[in-house]
Amino acid sequence: MVYTLSRLRDLLALPFDEIIDVRSPAEFAEDHIPGAINLPVLDDEERARVGTLYKQVSPFTARKIGAALVAKRAGHNIETHLLDRPGSYRPLVYCWRGGMRSGAFATILSQIGWRAETLEGGYRTFRRAVVDLLYAPEEDALPLAPRLVVLDGNTGTAKTQLLHVMAARGAQILDLEGLACHRGSLFGAMREEQPAQKAFDSAIALQLVKFDPALPILVEAESSRIGRLSLPNRLWSEMRQAPRIRLEADAEQRGAYLSRVYADIAEDRGRLGATIDQLRPYHRAELIRAWQALADAGQMAELARDLVVHHYDPKYARQRARDTQPDLGTVRLKGFDSGALETAAGQIMALSGSFAGAIS
Repeated sequence: MVYTLSRLRDLLALPFDEIIDVRSPAEFAEDHIPGAINLPVLDDEERARVGTLYKQVSPFTARKIGAALVAKRAGHNIETHLLDRPGSYRPLVYCWRGGMRSGAFATILSQIGWRAETLEGGYRTFRRAVVDLLYAPEEDALPLAPRLVVLDGNTGTAKTQLLHVMAARGAQILDLEGLACHRGSLFGAMREEQPAQKAFDSAIALQLVKFDPALPILVEAESSRIGRLSLPNRLWSEMRQAPRIRLEADAEQRGAYLSRVYADIAEDRGRLGATIDQLRPYHRAELIRAWQALADAGQMAELARDLVVHHYDPKYARQRARDTQPDLGTVRLKGFDSGALETAAGQIMALSGSFAGAIS
């Protein structure tokens, strides 16, 4: 049987026990339907071999060799991953375009007695739905518009942490930095590698379709890139027009806060020094030397405060001079302890709730 995915929201309530992606590991690593497991019927080398045969010898030869390889690996997948599945097991199987790989594997599973179905169009159907949502012409409104509220504030105002404090209180948040595995700034790389662009797109798209359209959606102000990843153009366009809530905090407090949040970079002096060097095109040599001296001395709070005052705050000021979004209000943080963050979160939610009520 073939299952048709008519919209991304269908992924939230699929009538299947498991989603099986039978593409090669490299294909799966680049992107896959969220929640799917990878049981490849051809590994990366085998897929390349069959593709070469198809182009250079003949499609018939490629299909023969491919069938032999698929049958062998399908048996391995069943023996190592699926033997404990009950008789009522109902998996959804997909490959690149819903063709031979998924069809062959689903047929074998069906012969066992399981209610296996293939996804019509395969991964390409899913990817097309993601692209339509995030990259189609801007006149087609995103499902979050007009509920989007941007949390703005200079570096070190705990925007990401506040998003999660509010999420714990029931707010709808879109944590783009979390999905991108990057904190957004030059110093923002994490130990975890960033996902591929397609996987980043998929994670955003699935989060968007989960949102309740009757409630505001809070997102942190970002540039069009987070690390090496680009924000999808329709989402970026919506963020550029969305109303904002401003966060403020003293530079001294922000410096101390940043020294804790970026402790992983502070521990790697070589990486810290190399990152500071990347600021040379923007600042005079004596300022770069002063920052390097603070880093060498381990004075991380002082370094963070100085970077905030001389690099990030002026950069944000230049960007805001071009902003035209409505301003919903300003929240001034009294500190960064749990009580202060809870208080700030409550104020932000009140402002965003008032906005949602005004447009409903």
